[in-house]
Amino acid sequence: MNKSIKIYVAILVFVLALILIADKGKPKPIDWRPTFSVHDKIPYGLFVFDKEIKTLFKGSKIEKISTVTPYEYLDSKFNDDTLVANYTIKGTFLNIAERNEIDEQSITELFYFVSHGNNAFLSMRSFPEALLDSLNLEVKSDLKYPSNTSTWMANKKVSTKKYTFKQSIEDYFSKIDTSNTTVLGYQASAKDKKQINFIKVPYKGGYFYLHTQPAAFTNYHLLKGNDYQYAENVLSYLPKGNVFWYTKGQNGESISGSPLRYIFSQPALKWAYYFSIIGILVFILFNIKRKQRIVPIIKPLNNLTVDFTKTIGNLYYQEGDHTNIIDKKIIYFLEKIRNEYLIDTSKLDEDFIKKLNHKTGKNIEDVRELVRLINEHRKSYHGSLEEDLIRINNAIEKIIH
Repeated sequence: MNKSIKIYVAILVFVLALILIADKGKPKPIDWRPTFSVHDKIPYGLFVFDKEIKTLFKGSKIEKISTVTPYEYLDSKFNDDTLVANYTIKGTFLNIAERNEIDEQSITELFYFVSHGNNAFLSMRSFPEALLDSLNLEVKSDLKYPSNTSTWMANKKVSTKKYTFKQSIEDYFSKIDTSNTTVLGYQASAKDKKQINFIKVPYKGGYFYLHTQPAAFTNYHLLKGNDYQYAENVLSYLPKGNVFWYTKGQNGESISGSPLRYIFSQPALKWAYYFSIIGILVFILFNIKRKQRIVPIIKPLNNLTVDFTKTIGNLYYQEGDHTNIIDKKIIYFLEKIRNEYLIDTSKLDEDFIKKLNHKTGKNIEDVRELVRLINEHRKSYHGSLEEDLIRINNAIEKIIH
């Protein structure tokens, strides 16, 4: 590994270690997300409500609807026999959530369920538009700076106590049908007039109970002083009977299934993950810089000796001095034999032929033919012809190539 890369990696590890040491002594931050999950023990989860629901609805059978929609559940409980045409279950449909998570088809089925003498209790900050339109209601949201909000029951016989919530008034019923709607509860801050937050609306054979402060049923408020009494007072309006609690989407189903979900949920692991990614990117960038530079094209130097030789050879050839060319080729050939094979070339006899054959591995007849041509050339006193040059050149090529 390059020395510079080692330095960068060491700095990265050192910074990461400092962050881990700094975070080690810090308390785990409180998760204030309003999940309204029955498994969450964070302030705005419903873990405590889930454990105490049987106490809040004494003598009632509690059934959770956690895997199907309200439409799928209620429709499966309806006996469509023409002589019966009614639900096989009786009781109250219950849903506590931050926002509406009930689909439109389920809202239609819920109206049908209530019309057959059943009830529905919905505590949420925003209600389905189809529900509000059908019941002639309007919900207003006023986002204000956090302040203490007081909540109390409209009927003094139920309770005269006011309960304080450390949050602002945001959602309330701004319009109701006063001819058939019963106000069951109010809320207000120190500087605001009271607003309606709990109502009862009849619908054919049953009733809708609508509440805009779902936080009252969360862990934080059920465990804070006597605030649990407010939740008891609200639920006391519900008729005795079975409770069908819709919790689909509040059991962790909406939480991402990503393998990194737990890592991102823990600050220390999240930062370690980020630093790892950054470190890998730095490593890649520096390696690219050093290992993938453009390689310049370097042209090889011209072999001037070869060019010179070619020029001299062409000169001899054009002059027709074949004898001189043959002499030089013989001289260079014998020099090569002496240097590479360490064979004495003073006598080109049968002993020389055998040694050259053994060391070069060439055909002995080719070697013998070359020696014969060299000896004939040396003994000749007349000038050589072009054909002689070609024969000797071919014979030499067979031996040295």
